[in-house]
Amino acid sequence: MDTKLTLKLDKDIIEKAKEYAAKQNKSLSSIIESFLQVLTLENKEEKANEIKISPFVKSLSVKSNIPADLDYKKELGDYYAERYK
Repeated sequence: MDTKLTLKLDKDIIEKAKEYAAKQNKSLSSIIESFLQVLTLENKEEKANEIKISPFVKSLSVKSNIPADLDYKKELGDYYAERYK
């Protein structure tokens, strides 16, 4: 249910916020509502559930033990040399 809210803010801030909203193709009300939703989430788990992460991006976050000094060009060269003997 939508309810009207009146805020007293600095005029310059309001103008900048309206410009930002227009650039984002959103209403100022929807931006403030989104901000307040994030601000009022009670715990981190709820916040994590609010952020939609695609399965592809999740697959990229797999932990691996890649050495910091790995010479990937040498490894790739070795792979191709072995593959195309």
